Amino acid sequence: MSGSDELDEAIALANSGRTRPEPPPAPRLKRIRRIQWSDSPDNVGTPEGPGDPGGPGDAMDGTAQAQQDHPSDRAAGPEGHGRRGEGGQADGSALGGGGSGGPTPPEHPAQGRGRSPYDPRQHSARVPPRASQQEPQRESQQQPENRTRGAHRPPPSWPEAVALASSAATALPTETVPLRHALGRTLAAPLRALTDLPPFDTSAMDGWAVSGPGPWEPARRPDGTERPGILAGDRSEPPQLADGEAIRIATGARIPPGTSAVLRSEAAERTGARVRTATPPQPGTDIRPRGQECRTGDELLSSGLTVTPAVLGLAAAAGYDELSAVPRPRAEVLVLGDELLHRGLPHDGRIRDALGPMVEPWLTALGAEVTVTRLLGDDAEALHEAVATTTADVVVTTGGTAGGPVDHLQSTLRDLDARLLVHGVRVRPGHPMLLAALGPVAAQQSAGKQPRRRYLVGLPGNPLAALSGLVTLAAPLLRALAGRTGPEPREATLGAEVSGHPHDTRLVPVRYGGSGIRARIRPLRYAGPAMLRGVASCHALAVVPPGGGAPGTDVPVVDLPW
Repeated sequence: MSGSDELDEAIALANSGRTRPEPPPAPRLKRIRRIQWSDSPDNVGTPEGPGDPGGPGDAMDGTAQAQQDHPSDRAAGPEGHGRRGEGGQADGSALGGGGSGGPTPPEHPAQGRGRSPYDPRQHSARVPPRASQQEPQRESQQQPENRTRGAHRPPPSWPEAVALASSAATALPTETVPLRHALGRTLAAPLRALTDLPPFDTSAMDGWAVSGPGPWEPARRPDGTERPGILAGDRSEPPQLADGEAIRIATGARIPPGTSAVLRSEAAERTGARVRTATPPQPGTDIRPRGQECRTGDELLSSGLTVTPAVLGLAAAAGYDELSAVPRPRAEVLVLGDELLHRGLPHDGRIRDALGPMVEPWLTALGAEVTVTRLLGDDAEALHEAVATTTADVVVTTGGTAGGPVDHLQSTLRDLDARLLVHGVRVRPGHPMLLAALGPVAAQQSAGKQPRRRYLVGLPGNPLAALSGLVTLAAPLLRALAGRTGPEPREATLGAEVSGHPHDTRLVPVRYGGSGIRARIRPLRYAGPAMLRGVASCHALAVVPPGGGAPGTDVPVVDLPW
C-alpha cells in the first residue's frame, strides 16, 4: 500500500470511528538511485528526491514523497479497483522510455508483471554523460512531448477541474426532431407559444353553464325541445345564453356566449323546469378564460432546459410537432482489467467488476446515450482500436489511468496524439482521473465530413474513486456537449466532524437529517476509495476542503443525478 492509499484509508477509518492495528515495522531498505522512467512531459512517474535534483533518492514510496514535496505528481496516486500499477511509479510500458521509438507495450500482460520497475539491468549506473551523449538524450526527451499534445502542469484543484471540464467542449450541432424523439435532449431555442392557452374559454368542471344569478331554465331550441349538453371537442358553435338560461357542459368544452359562470353538477338541483342551487356561483367561477396560461408568442421555456415528459406535453399543447434540440451526447464505456470477473464470486485473486454495471446507468442519468459497454481486459491493441475508431462523443474508461505495468491508457492517448486537458485532480478519492481531447475519426476526414470532436474521460479503477471522476469530469463535460448549464451551487451544514486530506478536496458520501434550521448532513461509514457501501445509501457527496470540516461548517454538496 502506498503512502497516498494509507492516507485515504486512515481518513476513511477516522470518519467511521474505527481504528486500525499498528502494522509491523517495515524493513530498512537500501537507498538507491531514483529512476526517471520516462522523459515525457506527461509522465506521472516518481519525482527526484528533494534537495538533490537528479541525485539519489529514497525509493521506498515515490507517491508519498510526491505528495509531500511535489503536489503536481499526486495525479498518479493509487486508485485501482484492485488494479496493480496505479501507484506513484510509472512503467515504461505505459508511458514510454527515453528512446525516440515511443512506448512499446508488452506482448502479454505477464511480461509487464514480471519486470521490476527498479530492474538494474534496464538502466545504467548514474555517471555523468559525455558531451557526445547529451545531444541525443535531449532529442529523445523532446519526442514524447511532440507525440502527446499538452504540457504537463500541476494538477488542478477540484473546482478548477470541474471548470476545465465544463469549458472543454461546446454544444453538439442542433437537430430538428419530432416530439416523440425529443425526450432527454436539450432545447436549442426558447419555446414560444404558437397559440393562446387555452385557445378559447373552456369549462373547468362538469356541470351547467349558467347566465345570471339564477334560478335558471334549461336552454331550448326554437322548436321548444331542450338543447343537448356541450361536450369537449364539439365542432359546432355553442348557443348564445340569455339571462336566466342554463345548459349542461362537460370539462374542457367551449363556454357559450353569455355565460356568467359554471355551476358544478354536485351543487346543482333540478326541480321540474328549473335549475337551482343553495350557493349561487360568483361570475367567472370554473371558467378558464382564453389565454389564461399564455398568449401567442409568449416565451414558455428558455433554451438549455432538458426535454422532459412535461416539456413534451407543453410543447404539444402550444402547437408544436417538432422541436429544435441538442442531441444527447453518445458515450461508450470501456472496462479495463484482466483481474475483473463479470459473474460469480471472486476467486483466485480476481474480483467482481463493480464499475461495468454502474457506470453505464450513471452516464444515462447524467444525460448521455450510452451505445455500448465493452470489456477489454488489459489488451493494449484492443484499447487502441476501440479509442481510435469510436464514433461516440465521449469514451469513458475504467482503471489504468496511472502507469502500472499493464496500464495502457496513457500510451494509447500518446499514440493517438490526444491532448490532455486534465491530468490528475487534487481530490480524494479519484486523484488519478484524466480528461483528454481526441482527434476526429479517420473515416470522417477521408469522407470530407465536418470533423467532430471526441473526448475521453479516464476513471480510476477503485469504485468510489471512479464515481468521483464521474461527478468531477464526466458530468460537466456531458452538460457542455448537451448545451446545458450547470446546477446552482448548494451548501449544507455538517452535523459531525469530517476528517480531510492535508492538501486535497475530499468527496464524502453523506445523508441529510433534520429539517429547517436543524437540517444537517452526516458522513457515512465505508467511504474508502474501493468501497461502495457508503455511496449506495447516500443522498449527496459533500465537498470537504483540505484539512476537513468541523460540525456546523457549511460545505458545498453535489446531488446525485436521480
